[in-house]
Amino acid sequence: MSLKEVGFAVSTVWVILAAILVIFMQAGFAFLEAGLTRMKNVGHIAAKNVLILAIASVVYYCVGFGMAFGDGGNGIVGGSGFFPSVDELLTIGQSPFSWFSEIPGAAGYLFEVVFAGVSLAIVWGAMAERAKLWVYFAFGVAFTVIYSVTSHWIWGGGWLFGLGMQDFAGSTVVHYQGALAALAGAILLGPRIGKFAGGRGNPIPGHNIPYAVLGTIILWFGWFGFNPGSTLAVITGDKLGYFGYVALTTNLAAAAGACSGALTARLVLKKADISMMLNGVLAALVAVTAASGFVAPWAAVLIGLVSGVIAVLGVLWVERIGIDDPIGAVAVHGMSGVWGTLATGLFAVPALTATLKTGTGGLVYTGSFHQIWIQLLGLLAVGAFTFSASFGCLWVMNKLWGIRVEPEVETSGLDVSEHGMWGYPEFYIPVPGGYGTEAHSHLLAHRHEFPPREDEEEVAEAA
Repeated sequence: MSLKEVGFAVSTVWVILAAILVIFMQAGFAFLEAGLTRMKNVGHIAAKNVLILAIASVVYYCVGFGMAFGDGGNGIVGGSGFFPSVDELLTIGQSPFSWFSEIPGAAGYLFEVVFAGVSLAIVWGAMAERAKLWVYFAFGVAFTVIYSVTSHWIWGGGWLFGLGMQDFAGSTVVHYQGALAALAGAILLGPRIGKFAGGRGNPIPGHNIPYAVLGTIILWFGWFGFNPGSTLAVITGDKLGYFGYVALTTNLAAAAGACSGALTARLVLKKADISMMLNGVLAALVAVTAASGFVAPWAAVLIGLVSGVIAVLGVLWVERIGIDDPIGAVAVHGMSGVWGTLATGLFAVPALTATLKTGTGGLVYTGSFHQIWIQLLGLLAVGAFTFSASFGCLWVMNKLWGIRVEPEVETSGLDVSEHGMWGYPEFYIPVPGGYGTEAHSHLLAHRHEFPPREDEEEVAEAA
């Protein structure tokens, strides 16, 4: 085995390990979103993360990978690599996936498809607790295609890549895009029952903050695959192990976001709201995703500090304009995605842009607005395409079949209506003597006599 082949083997191992870390982020989303929603929907919310990863994996193999990275296309979409064969997935640096010059096409597929799954996971955060299950299937297919097109623009040699747009690991491609589709869905679905009753935003607290904390820590952990793995090799330019530097900037930003989110919540809300601190962490990770390979450590800290403020004020502003976003996806992934993309144009170090062979140095170092304008153009183009395409798809689905569950289904909870089971059966079906007993069998036959506790509380509050 030659030294070059050893390099290919080591890079492949690294990229596969990074992809596994990103897959594990779905567990983080499951805990985070389940924790920030109500217990009557917890099973439904958590399980959809498995479903969307499955949908994205199949669609991306069939058409998405070729649209994003296939050779022979144009500045808009890739032109080959659809339903890739065994030989096409095992070659390195050859058609139809010559973009991957250090790893085989199969490793490239695995790493890129999990990014598509993360972007799709963001979409359902803002649509939680009221969207029909079938919409996950239909829009999951549509959004994976939409995502693949803009991936090509920025990462796969498309027109924005040609202009030098900098988005190291996906503040725009993954997070901003997911938030735009989430916003379209939240607008079309409307708010949850009671959210804006009386003309004001009523809090609908999640049922399990420790779950949300655990989910955030898992996501923070998974981000060390998300950003460092985007080097796609163990050697970047002339730098060996450059992914270690990317990991450092990623961690600094997240830490700064946690502090900033907690402090901002303390100033604005008079309490160091735990969910806002968590949003600060995630917003910072979202923002540094574009910048992690381009900026100095001090800039990563600054990006994280600003992101914590954006997370708190952004979540409050989205609610103030009448949009119900249970997870805060629009602010955390959308607004912070915009900030991170623009911040890269501000703080990109010229020497690092040379290493990555993408774009130019940022305004702070060069005094030029050139990179800022490129970043802004990319945001506008992706924003116009993704929001209009997502809104159009969901609007048609809504007109033809309806995308929101019926009021009685929403009130009783999606766990039992969509899946025939409770995420917390002990809370909704109390059984003297325990499950599997005669009392349990009798109770199942008369389950309607024991309404959910949460419904009882809602009725009492209404009275």
